[in-house]
Amino acid sequence: MLIKLSISSLYARALTVSMTVVAISLSLMLYMSVEKLRTSAYTSFTDTISQTDLIIGARASSVQLLLYSVFRIGNATNNITWESYQDLENKEEVDWTVPISLGDSHKGFRVMGTNKEFFSRYKYRGGQSINIQKGNLFEDLYDVVLGAGVAEKLDYSIDTPLIVSHGLRSFSDHDDQPFRVSGILEKTGTPVDNTVIVSLAAIEAIHVDWSTGAKIPGQQTPIEEIRKMDLTPKNITAVLVGVKSKLSIFNLQRWVNEYPEEAMTAILPGAALQELWRVVGVVENLLLGISIVVIFTTLVGMAAIMFSSLNERRREMAIWRAMGASPSIVMGLLMLEAIFIALLSIMLSVILLFGALNILQPWIDYNYGILVNVEFFTLRDIYVFIMFIISSIIVSLLPAVRAYWFSINDGMSIKV
Repeated sequence: MLIKLSISSLYARALTVSMTVVAISLSLMLYMSVEKLRTSAYTSFTDTISQTDLIIGARASSVQLLLYSVFRIGNATNNITWESYQDLENKEEVDWTVPISLGDSHKGFRVMGTNKEFFSRYKYRGGQSINIQKGNLFEDLYDVVLGAGVAEKLDYSIDTPLIVSHGLRSFSDHDDQPFRVSGILEKTGTPVDNTVIVSLAAIEAIHVDWSTGAKIPGQQTPIEEIRKMDLTPKNITAVLVGVKSKLSIFNLQRWVNEYPEEAMTAILPGAALQELWRVVGVVENLLLGISIVVIFTTLVGMAAIMFSSLNERRREMAIWRAMGASPSIVMGLLMLEAIFIALLSIMLSVILLFGALNILQPWIDYNYGILVNVEFFTLRDIYVFIMFIISSIIVSLLPAVRAYWFSINDGMSIKV
């Protein structure tokens, strides 16, 4: 009976109730959107690199090593020798290795030297592989593979000529050894998108006539002679490592950290990403703060709407009292209406949110590298809905108590 009366009361005020539901739904949708972006940003960040057991480089902090080897930010404190890399590669625990060499650039984008193993071993987002969108991997010494972001921003295509610059911000170009774009990768939402990838041999080739960071005056070796040279690297920047057994990770890490020939550091990518997120995660805290403010504003708005409608409904409540409804029933009706409004708002906000996410998710992923979770309901979502309904009941107590006193003051109770 009470439920039927509450529904009838809401139906009688359909326009006002509809506007209230839409306003609350949009606020709730904003809250849930911010929450999903916050959690998705964290997940996408920590999935920048996966299925790599160790990253090894010259002695440095774990965050610094992660920044330059994965995110291409900053510079290495030092290189590691090819001999040390071979010692590592020959370790019994090691399943695979991918050496990388950094230091040069092209129009502000980092150039990375590596081997073809990189394209099959580098994984992101829980195991996704890098795929070629156009062309092929480097076959010739002067072939280059571009990340999707580089190709898009510079408007490069297959066979576009390319000159590598020495260092990050240098006026010295390796213009005597031009490269050719042989392939363009698919978008990944990782730093690979903004990387120019060449072979390790190519990195050695463009530095044949260089010494101690400067070009040797008057020396220019013909490309035909360079092609015939032994272009095995002398130094590399870092190594991505996969092990045969997860049980051997810490033993190998200890061996690297105690390596007697030169100072090296081995880090666990997952742990380093967590540590880095704690440094840059102020954005997550900001989004969390915005989420709390939005939901608080929503609840305050619901209470304000209920308060503003009380004076208009005093006659309605007086009629209820005249028909024999007690003040507690009047109070209960208002609380029940708040529950129905909350349920309708949740249903509408879910429809709007997941409809918008399904449309915008590919665009957000492509442009910002954030894979937004579009699962219809997660445990966290259900928890938020339950807490919102409970909060709505609590918020409705104030106008309900006021309605209780209105119904007493306005009288018209029937005495038998």
